[in-house]
Amino acid sequence: MKFEGFLHLNIRCSESGLPAIEKFYGDVLGLKKGYRPNFKFGGIWLYDGDDPIIHVGARYPEGSIVKDQHSGSVDHIAFKASGAADFRKRLKKLGIGFEEQNIQNAGYQVFLYDPVGTKLEFNFLDEVVPDAVALGTTAEASIR
Repeated sequence: MKFEGFLHLNIRCSESGLPAIEKFYGDVLGLKKGYRPNFKFGGIWLYDGDDPIIHVGARYPEGSIVKDQHSGSVDHIAFKASGAADFRKRLKKLGIGFEEQNIQNAGYQVFLYDPVGTKLEFNFLDEVVPDAVALGTTAEASIR
């Protein structure tokens, strides 16, 4: 077997959580809702161009997800990205809370949570963001 790359991530929410998830990933990452097979449960697929990179399954009963109390084994999902200054400005404009750190040999990193509490990490290698945190600054989200 040869590992050939990443296809998608799958998150779960309740049926009523779908609009917030769609809006969040649309606003923050520019993803668009697209084709999804007719599964026996609700959900959406969010696309980056032609690629459905985030699958959302409405498989949890209403009220069963407590945003700040995850008990699953996945801690976070990390993305390699570019355009840190613009991304930081977008988050501020949208009023989305985030933490940031700037680590020697790792680069500028942003941590935030989606509407159901999935921790996301964005890594901007070798990018300097003039109004961001100083080199050597660590974020609380990176150690939770």
